[in-house]
Amino acid sequence: SMRFKSKLATEHVQLLHNVIVPISRLTGGGGGSIGSGTTIYLDPENLRISSRGGAGSRVDGGSSQLGGAEQGAEGIACFAELIAMNGIFLEHKIESIANNVIVFDVDLVQLRTALAATLQSLGGGGGGDGGVRSGPLHNSGEDARNSSFSSRNNTSYSSSSTPILVVMKLAKRGGLPCLCLDASCANGTLDVHHAIPVRILRAEEWQHHLPPLVNAPDVQLEFQLDRPLKAVIERLKCISPHIYVDGSMAGELVLRVENDAVSIRTFYDKLIPRIDDQSEQMQQSQETPRCTLKVDSKKLLASLQWQSAMSRGSVSSYIVCMIENEMMVVHVVLNPEDLGFITYYIPVHYISHDDMVD
Repeated sequence: SMRFKSKLATEHVQLLHNVIVPISRLTGGGGGSIGSGTTIYLDPENLRISSRGGAGSRVDGGSSQLGGAEQGAEGIACFAELIAMNGIFLEHKIESIANNVIVFDVDLVQLRTALAATLQSLGGGGGGDGGVRSGPLHNSGEDARNSSFSSRNNTSYSSSSTPILVVMKLAKRGGLPCLCLDASCANGTLDVHHAIPVRILRAEEWQHHLPPLVNAPDVQLEFQLDRPLKAVIERLKCISPHIYVDGSMAGELVLRVENDAVSIRTFYDKLIPRIDDQSEQMQQSQETPRCTLKVDSKKLLASLQWQSAMSRGSVSSYIVCMIENEMMVVHVVLNPEDLGFITYYIPVHYISHDDMVD
């Protein structure tokens, strides 16, 4: 038998929504097809999300933009891991014969829609004083901080002090397995139900949804949040379908595009080089490691959607990893850092050494 039932306070629902919005933009979906490119893994400790870019927008072979998948997101893999207990869930119970692991396919656009509707019914935009907010739980973010909840007590969440509780569980609806979201209020004024169809997989099938294996990065640079890349990439995308990314472990990154009429470079400096043990030994011998990648502008932009979708409070920093002629990785560290991460794996174009030299 298989059971999954978790309780979420408003803050948890907001957080899960913040994480799922950018990933659902990558996958697209919303057309009612479960196989929209996202698989979720649950165990007692973690919730993991594995998504493939553009998979949900190719329903029936067409390229309908139903769920608003970013165009050109094909080939991107996205992998998120969140702490379950005391992370995105208030209470978390899970049982299965496969060591309490449950794996299922789900349409992220449908899940996003259900979470957004639940938040709205919880008064995310003004539900009177139906809710009691304690001090921000984890990352309540701008959205939750500006919401209309009055902060009448500072105790931590417990079922007695929280009139609003959302239950997320796996259950059958009309004989079909669904991920259900049920919001209820202690005094019975609120009763909201959503059911999103899922396809239950065998636990061992998760091995096909693991993040890609990549070689050790040539360059790893950490960005602070006040230096977003997204707005710059949006402008560069209008000039060229490809962007050259030059990174150096001296803490510098250059984005360059060229077409027949114009050549543009955008410089970032004073970034934080991240050094692993293995790359430290390599550095003893050589000059500063550098790397140049050629990336589709659309793919890079699709992997930075979280910069607008996630409120400032949800992310603590992000790291750009460059593996020559193999992959560009954007690793987004959530806030607080032990809550989890979202990692984007972006394919790159092969460039010969002649191309790398200006």
